[in-house]
Amino acid sequence: MLYRTMLAPLPPSTLFMSSFPPRECGIATFTKDVVDSLDRAYGTNSQVVCIDEPGGEARTYPAGVIAAHLQQDDRESYRRTARVVNAHSAELLNVQHEYGLFGGPDGAWFLDFLEDVEKPVVVSLHTVLPQPSDSHRSVARRICERADAVVVLSQTGKDILTEGYGVAAEKVNVIHHGVPDVPFRSTDTAKASFGIGERLLISTFGLISRGKGLEYAIEAMREVVKRHPEALYLILGQTHPGVRRHEGESYRESLTAMIAEYGLQNNVRLIDKYLEFDELVGYLSATDIYVTPYLNPVQIVSGTLAYAVGCGKAIVSTPYLYANELLAHGRGFLAGFRDAGAMAERILALLDDPFLRRATERRAYRFGRQMTWPHVAFEYGKLFAELAPQGSRERALVLPA
Repeated sequence: MLYRTMLAPLPPSTLFMSSFPPRECGIATFTKDVVDSLDRAYGTNSQVVCIDEPGGEARTYPAGVIAAHLQQDDRESYRRTARVVNAHSAELLNVQHEYGLFGGPDGAWFLDFLEDVEKPVVVSLHTVLPQPSDSHRSVARRICERADAVVVLSQTGKDILTEGYGVAAEKVNVIHHGVPDVPFRSTDTAKASFGIGERLLISTFGLISRGKGLEYAIEAMREVVKRHPEALYLILGQTHPGVRRHEGESYRESLTAMIAEYGLQNNVRLIDKYLEFDELVGYLSATDIYVTPYLNPVQIVSGTLAYAVGCGKAIVSTPYLYANELLAHGRGFLAGFRDAGAMAERILALLDDPFLRRATERRAYRFGRQMTWPHVAFEYGKLFAELAPQGSRERALVLPA
């Protein structure tokens, strides 16, 4: 792998606010990765204000999470937390924002918090709806007006904010979803570590819920195994905790029943486990084709898709907004929503043609180099330094080329 060294201005001391591990939530994992990569790059020691859902206040957090927690369903907690943030020694606040993390209609109680915070605030928006309700548009615009800077994770997100919401373009910064900095390598060694042998491995990972469209990927496997009986599809991840609270494991059980009905027990496996980072990268390293059969056409970001691109995987996905952007220019293949036949066709095209698969992998990997966590840390650090300059102090960063 190639690297380059460059000087970067030191960012100010930064406080983060978000959900945070051990809460099982994509935003929580993402925030930990942002904090860790920033601290690793700049030698800082950032702290976090965590957001707790009802019942989550009993959770035990690691060092670095300050005593004050935002209780998302307690409106008075928003102003209390703002006072704690104001008294904290950090010079800047970054909020990793998802509307479902905050109480009130369309997460409107977050505006109470923003009104009272006296530090510069950067809001990273993980959801940007292209056709919002009037209420949602109003809340989003007010968040952007109050924030000193806004971060989105894709160019599509910026285009929607500027063209559909009227947010000033100079206020919106595109910083990609971070991905691991791993070498581009053959799947053989990783497969051996999992006991997969020479089977062709297809995978999907992440917290499971009905919106993931996994039933269509399973249905697609009926056609795939006719030509490639050695193919194995792994669905990696636990049921989303929120889904489990409301409906138990009914969706997972329906997938298991579907696998049995189609006679795919030797070709499709559900791995009911919350994957730690090393294990996740290991499975991705073993994967020949990565699949995201998601059903939400306006999904503006997907950490699982970003990771697959960063690891240089050949990808088949439904055409939600983020997939359209990330897989453009031959970096992956798209199949229609709820179209198992088209998904099987794209998977088979890649399985049948190793040269096509390898070329697709290389295009994805090249694009993903700009998305590695060191690059993300550099971009966040540069933005934070612009909002609260630290004089002429700089630090040398080593970035993947």
